[in-house]
Amino acid sequence: MTLSRTTIALVGFVALGAAGLATYTILGPRDPASCAQSQVAGATIGGPFTLVDETGRTVTDRDIITKPSLVYFGYTFCPDVCPTDSARNAEALDLLQSRGIDAQALFISIDPERDTVEQVAEFTDLFHPDMIGLTGSSEQVAAVSKTYKTYFAKQETGDEYYLMDHSTFTYLVLPDLGFVDFFRRDTTPETIANTVACFAEQS
Repeated sequence: MTLSRTTIALVGFVALGAAGLATYTILGPRDPASCAQSQVAGATIGGPFTLVDETGRTVTDRDIITKPSLVYFGYTFCPDVCPTDSARNAEALDLLQSRGIDAQALFISIDPERDTVEQVAEFTDLFHPDMIGLTGSSEQVAAVSKTYKTYFAKQETGDEYYLMDHSTFTYLVLPDLGFVDFFRRDTTPETIANTVACFAEQS
């Protein structure tokens, strides 16, 4: 299956996400540590990386992460999980931006064999204008995946229609501070937006 054959399905996910927009209340000032929804022990997550953005430009983490960023690892040929999660992250961005909070999402491909610059650009453009697609060489992708402690593996089928096994966390990364929190698949757009807003207010 190619991206062009899945475009209608992806647009449908976006439409469903847009229909679920809701308002939320941001509480008063808090200690930034209290903003986190999850706890991670014993591992340092995130750090420097070099990848290729959806315009073909080689970029580093410092070039890209200039505002609160929702970082997700997936692939454009993904039949269901990645579109669903990307639509959820796009909805969280809409909620944040409706409150005047400038944020973005990063979609990092774990399938550089198929995910060209053009592929990731087409994919992210379906979801949100502030979702940036990133790809790179196999070595670059493996390095950033290791930095974020993610998992991915190709299902060998002997043809171009293979699937990828991969972890599905969304990471919240802030300029200067780096990784501060992560979200599971069942986290709602409202919860993500509230968490990002909390950190943004404290930074």
